[in-house]
Formats: sequence, C-alpha cells, structure tokens
Amino acid sequence: MTAAARTRLVIAALGLLTAALFAGSLLVGPAGFGMGESLRALLSGQGDAIALVMREIRLPRALLALLIGAGLGASGATLQGYLRNPLAEPGLLGISGAAALGAVLALYTGLSVAFPLALPLSALTGAIAATVLLQGLAGSAPGSISLILAGVAVSSLAGALTSLVLNLSPNPFAASEIVYWLLGSLADRSMAHVWLAGPFIVAGIALLALTGRALDALTLGEDAAASMGIDIRRTRTLAVLGTALAVGAGVAVAGSIGFIGLVVPHLLRPITGGLPSRLLPASALGGAALLLAADLAVRLIAPDRDLKLGVLTALVGAPFFFWLVWKGRRSLT
Repeated sequence: MTAAARTRLVIAALGLLTAALFAGSLLVGPAGFGMGESLRALLSGQGDAIALVMREIRLPRALLALLIGAGLGASGATLQGYLRNPLAEPGLLGISGAAALGAVLALYTGLSVAFPLALPLSALTGAIAATVLLQGLAGSAPGSISLILAGVAVSSLAGALTSLVLNLSPNPFAASEIVYWLLGSLADRSMAHVWLAGPFIVAGIALLALTGRALDALTLGEDAAASMGIDIRRTRTLAVLGTALAVGAGVAVAGSIGFIGLVVPHLLRPITGGLPSRLLPASALGGAALLLAADLAVRLIAPDRDLKLGVLTALVGAPFFFWLVWKGRRSLT
C-alpha cells in the first residue's frame, strides 16, 4: 500500500473514531439519561431538563473538545514541519502562555466577575499581543532559529508575568481561582464560548492548511525550498498566525492544555509517511479524538473530584516526552 493510500485510510479511521468519541461525549455524564431520550432532546429540544443538559452543557463541551483538539494537533504538526524539530509544539512560541497571562489578568483585576466574557476576550488579546511581539522579535529573517529564540523570549516573559500576578494576588481565594483555571478544563462552558472561540480556531486551522506544500519542500532544507519558489517568510507568517488563532482561542476558553500538539504528530508521522501535507489533516483529527477521549476520561475517572483536563493530558504527555528524549539519545549513541 502506498503512503498516500495509507494516509487516506488513516484519515478515514480517525474521522470515524472522532465521530464515535463526539457521540460518547454527548451521551456520557452524571445525569444518567438514556441514549434515546438524550438524542431526542438534543435534536428536538423537547423535555425541559434533558434538553437543557444536552444543548447547554454537553453539546458545548463536546464541540469545544473537537475544535480545540483539532487546533492543537494541526498547530503541532505545522510547527514541527516548519522548524524541522520533532520536539516543537504550540507552547514553544509563547502564544499559549501569553493567552493564559491575559486570562489571569482578567481574573486578577475582577473583570471576569463584572463581565463573563472578559476572561476569554482578555486571553485572545494576550495571544494577539504575543503574535505581534513574536513577529517583531523574529524580524525579517526567514530562518527558523530566529523564530525559536523569539518564542523562548515571549514564553519566558509571559511565564514571569503570570508568576508575578500570582505573587501579588490580593487574597488566597483569587490565587486559587487563577491556578485552577490554568490547569485547563471544559466544564461549565456554554455555547457563547463556542461562538467566541470557534471562528478563530477554524480560521487558524485554515491558515495552517495553506502551509502544506511549503512544509513538504522545507523537508529538503530552506535553501532547497527557496530554490523551488517557496516563500519562507510567508510560510512562517501563516504558521505563526494560524497557531496564534487556533491555540490562543483554545486557551481563551479552556485554559492551558498541553502535550497534544507534541504527542499526536509523533504518533501519526510513521503512518502517514512523514510528509507534513499528509500529516496536517491526520493530526487535526487525531488531536480532536485525543482531547475528546481525555475529556471523557476526566468525567469517568474521578467524577466527584473535578479532575482537570490539563492535568490528565500532562500525565499522559510527559512520559511520552521522556520516551522521545530517551529514543533520541539512544539514536545518537
């Protein structure tokens, strides 16, 4: 079987898996409704209590898991292709950290209490500011090294300012609220959050999809790609803006959820043949499936303890990261 045919098969399988997990996310919950009545309430809106749970609690949660997971998976595949670094992931550029800082400032100042959507809007503002700063620091140089260094600088600054806000928090309750939000969760999200973040995430994924041909050429090196007519600067702009939109909007409504952009492309790269243009759609579906599965897991593992989604993805992703480092170390010896 050719790599292209294998990729199509993988994408079809991931599509079916994502659809099944999305249905499971709609049907699993503490309310204990039957499958038939849940689906009828979702589609018809009849049955006040069941319809309210399905349309205002479970549906937004499932949609956000689908969108955010797809954005993280596509961003990770794009950055690993552009930077030609298998350990690259969305947090490397500092956009997620800056988005988290914006949300933390909204919690610290009390704006999130006065205006419910102030928290996601502040996070989006932080992501946009980080993108502008990142592009300014990276300058006009088309290489990937300048982007990595700029990303490290933005990430460090956002992390330091977030720590400063926690340090200056007026009371322990405010600090606790900030910390719990940073752990990441999809609980208690509404359709307002979906309409706020969804267009940004979809636009970000669309921009990332435009980089496929250029990323394929970059596997041969920047000089070879430039000789093939690839505009490296345009590719970098698309990758950064797409990541900012997809990841920033996700952090804005769900907090920090890590490792999906690192793990998913690695798992799928050997199957898709390694070409970024094939890996991108597979990683988007894989990220959506992984986040839907993780959100189902937090509801099933400890339903009464409010296990945070970001904690679970870190527990899964960190050992995988160690394995990658160990594997790379062994290949060099």
